[in-house]
Amino acid sequence: MAGVVGNQELRPVVFALRTLAVATCYYAAGRLGLLCRLTVEGAVFTPVYPSTGVALACLLVLGLGCWPGITLGAFFLVLSVGSPGPDAVGILVGQTAGPVCAYLTLRRVGFRTDLSRLRDGLALVFLGAFGAMLVSSTVGVVSLMLAGKLDPTHFWPTWLAWWVGDAMGVLIITPVLLVLFEARRLPSLSRWKEVLALVAVAAVLVPLATHSSLSALFLVYPLLIWAALRFRLAGSMLCALFASVTATVAATEGIGAFTRLSPVEVMVKLQLFNGSLALTALLLSAVITEQYHTRLSVEEACEELAEALEHLTAHDSPAGRAPPGAAEPPRERGTR
Repeated sequence: MAGVVGNQELRPVVFALRTLAVATCYYAAGRLGLLCRLTVEGAVFTPVYPSTGVALACLLVLGLGCWPGITLGAFFLVLSVGSPGPDAVGILVGQTAGPVCAYLTLRRVGFRTDLSRLRDGLALVFLGAFGAMLVSSTVGVVSLMLAGKLDPTHFWPTWLAWWVGDAMGVLIITPVLLVLFEARRLPSLSRWKEVLALVAVAAVLVPLATHSSLSALFLVYPLLIWAALRFRLAGSMLCALFASVTATVAATEGIGAFTRLSPVEVMVKLQLFNGSLALTALLLSAVITEQYHTRLSVEEACEELAEALEHLTAHDSPAGRAPPGAAEPPRERGTR
């Protein structure tokens, strides 16, 4: 009985600590996202809003009960940007409702956090990112417009920038956090050489592709394929995250592949690159992981079949039979 009472007393403390931890992670991710901002039609937005990815990852790992931490983190983030007005309530509702809708939708379709199936990757892309983030962007932009902080003529560009930023946060940040949560062991010592080679190539190739005036962003994709083939989701998503951050920095500074472009063109080019990068990394690694697990299942089935055949052969072996040519024991005659 004392143990039960002790557990009940600890529940509020655990809930408070969990809420504070989620709020801290949300706020820190939001501040990092605000370091790279673009201005389109007078509206300031982040090309990749990491807080939505952090929020969805926390919901998938910790459960629906961590939503107050998301709201609290969003409140402190709004407070750090400027004095909150009536629109802050709508923004908080939207930034909480978007990840919650994504969580509920993904759970309903049987989403697995290890992203070991192609259907999990497709669900995260189309339901978690593109679908659920419509809620956060619509509620947030409508709140700004009702508060008089947004000209109605700028509604659609602002809404599009908000939606894409939230969706990119889910596509790029959530898989990385899920990979870190699901990680059980580090690569073996024999594979560290290839890991270091991949890191070295990425450190040279990605900045060259994003900062070169030749617009050589396509050079990132062979690196992404290499990472997905050899290290599956962990390798491909970390490469995608590094490439996305590097490209976002180049876009905000207007250099490299984003030189001499209008703000709208910069936004479109950057988001098309980020979106195609995240989709390629996520779906390709999901297909490779699914095929890997299928091969393991086939190998296990073959081993079980071989063991069953050996067992049957052992039972049918002539060890307990009389050798050929030996006389059979006489049979008893029946009596009338």
